[in-house]
Amino acid sequence: MSDEQIRGANTMETSTITAPCGQIQGREKEGVLLFCGIPYAQPPIDNLRFKAPQPLAAFSEPFSGLKFGPAAPQLSGGGMTDSASVRWDEDCLSLNITTPKQAANPTDQGNRAVLVWIHGGGYRTGQGAIPWYNGTRFALNGDIVVVSINYRLGALGFADLTHLGEEFATSNVNGTLDQIAALQWVQRNISAFGGDPAKVTVAGESAGAFSVGTLLACEAAQGLFHQAIPQSGAAQHTLPSEAAAKVTERFLADLGEEDAIGLLAASPEQILQAQAATSSHFETGAGVMSELGTTVAPFYPAHGTALLPTDPLTAISQGMGSQVAVLTGTNADETTLWSSGSVSEEKLQRITQGLGAETALATYKTTRPDADLDALSVALTTDHMFRIPAIRMLEARTPHNTNNWLYQFNWCSRAFGGKLKATHALEIPFAFDNLDRAGVDVFIGPGKKPQHVADTMHRAWTQFINEGMPGWPAYNLEQRATMCFDDESLSLIHISEPT
Repeated sequence: MSDEQIRGANTMETSTITAPCGQIQGREKEGVLLFCGIPYAQPPIDNLRFKAPQPLAAFSEPFSGLKFGPAAPQLSGGGMTDSASVRWDEDCLSLNITTPKQAANPTDQGNRAVLVWIHGGGYRTGQGAIPWYNGTRFALNGDIVVVSINYRLGALGFADLTHLGEEFATSNVNGTLDQIAALQWVQRNISAFGGDPAKVTVAGESAGAFSVGTLLACEAAQGLFHQAIPQSGAAQHTLPSEAAAKVTERFLADLGEEDAIGLLAASPEQILQAQAATSSHFETGAGVMSELGTTVAPFYPAHGTALLPTDPLTAISQGMGSQVAVLTGTNADETTLWSSGSVSEEKLQRITQGLGAETALATYKTTRPDADLDALSVALTTDHMFRIPAIRMLEARTPHNTNNWLYQFNWCSRAFGGKLKATHALEIPFAFDNLDRAGVDVFIGPGKKPQHVADTMHRAWTQFINEGMPGWPAYNLEQRATMCFDDESLSLIHISEPT
């Protein structure tokens, strides 16, 4: 460490907050207070591996929340937010809090709205400490308390080991139970950080949005949050319990272990390698898993379980989560992020057949006469995986709650010659007003920074978190109002019928 770094460390402004969980030390950063790596449950290690999160006793000494905790065990991914290797550990159940500086003042009244962010990464990668999720601008611009969480991923969070004994009864939903435990921690402790437990919005993108949709449909999560923002993900990403069991059967074979003793003795690295082999076995083109009869990937939460008796969309259609206001939407060209190479007519037909969308493809060709095969593939897979599920989730909610809003992010990245267009995850730094964070410039590409789009989107998110309305008409079956965020204009469109 240099002399300058030592001087900086010695002059760091710290602040200690006393919460029901104990005293926690944080630091000032960028004009707000940051508390990092706070554990919200016991470490899921040793005999707690593959088991539900266990309550954590209050700290007997002040906890130093000056450093982010490790991510959940994971292999490096290929996405723009998770391509680099990360520091991980099985002891990963922690959260981070960003709050306005005045929250540490004993005379502060608190009562601030709270945003709880669940990271994406396909339930296999990611962490709450990614710079794109930095909550500073929400704290400064909206007087909002922001919480980001880590939760168990992959086989450690979702392998179905229920056949090995009652102690593993929740193994296929432990990652979801981790999220619920984090929300319960927020309910008990967030007042000490200036937040109001009655004003919690849970949000996430991709698998984080899948998580939000699952929590909306989960009875055990009811009352833990009051609003939701699932971005590029809805209520269709859980595995039937039978499929989860089949995935785990293959996983145990790839791991070379068949009993609880071997599973608990295996290293995290061995589990990750077996998880990767299992995923490669089942996943085929366009994310289709023909062996399992579902397009949902391995090691996702399982329904047909005590926590999730039915799939989330069915539960939502029956009224679960009806007390929660929802703002949701998708990006216009989600699947350009992982599609590569030119699409031939043969490949497009394979994708279409795998999705059971032969009739739909004919309609796409008719309504998009100038679209080439690549554009047709992106439109078809984007709608199948993201846009239509978001609409279906809102329409399942409309008989029970009219507080539903829909958006579409249309601003096109200039990176890689414009090939990404309005791709998956591109909206995140706009919603957080984080266009200046590490890696965002590579994602948006050359040219003038589109700060005007970030300003408008961030303002809408801030308004929804604080006031429950983003600033445009609610979605209903008559007009289907959709706010479009784009470079030249921000427009509200009305669709008479879903496309």
